[in-house]
Amino acid sequence: MIWQFIINGLITGILYSLLAIGFALVYNTTRIFHIAAAGIYVFAAYIFWWFSAKLGLPVIAAAIASIVLTMGLSWLANSTIYQPLKKRNSSLSVIMIASIGLMTVIVNLIAMLFGNETKVVENSILMTYHFGDLIITTPQLFQAIFSVTLISLFLILLKYTRYGLQIKALSSNEVLFETLGYDKKKTLSVVFLTSGLFISLASCLTVYDVGLDPNMGMAVLINAMVAMIIGGAGRIGACVIGGLSLGILQSLTVYCFASNWQNAITFALLLGFLFLRPQGIAGYKQRMF
Repeated sequence: MIWQFIINGLITGILYSLLAIGFALVYNTTRIFHIAAAGIYVFAAYIFWWFSAKLGLPVIAAAIASIVLTMGLSWLANSTIYQPLKKRNSSLSVIMIASIGLMTVIVNLIAMLFGNETKVVENSILMTYHFGDLIITTPQLFQAIFSVTLISLFLILLKYTRYGLQIKALSSNEVLFETLGYDKKKTLSVVFLTSGLFISLASCLTVYDVGLDPNMGMAVLINAMVAMIIGGAGRIGACVIGGLSLGILQSLTVYCFASNWQNAITFALLLGFLFLRPQGIAGYKQRMF
């Protein structure tokens, strides 16, 4: 029985990893606490639901439509809010408040248009797969395959391509990045588009399994941020370690105690890392000037 909980935790953790990477891409390159990611996550879920449940598109087609539109919304958040505020030399605190405002607007507009009740994408009974005593549902299989594929491809691109080098350079030193002649505006556009890709895929894969409501985004984002911090905030790949660790820990908490203890254990783990190892599992200590 415990192995079933571990498998469930791994699949939940890989979903946390997707959202954590989407958040970390923005945070590492701009130092903006991208709270609007919660609203973008909800937007992706409802676009997916609308195209699938209302318009009758196949699940894959609905997911692609959601991903494309969500990437556009992520790009708009940067070009219409973050960058204009940065040009005015607004502090990161002001930009974070603007990000919270954007999240609030998105969530409330969705609630006004679609209501606050929980909705489901798939009403039918889906196939399950048995591996001995372990049971994997069809949504879980999709979650594992698509998440592992995207994360693997992204980490390879991050390590071996010019795009990955530019992201690392921008994360390291914004001023030096521009001094060396790189196009910061273009790079940030790609960063936000990629962030939207990860956020939307995490959203579509999650709501296909458990349903959706307008207020789900913030709770999931908090778990993703915890995953980023315990994995190592300075390294995007460490989000995977943090996400898997958090997913397994939460699942074992349900196994040993009850689901009510998940949030308490999550924040206890976060506090432990902040006090004892603030750089995270795979992170590194920042040089202080």
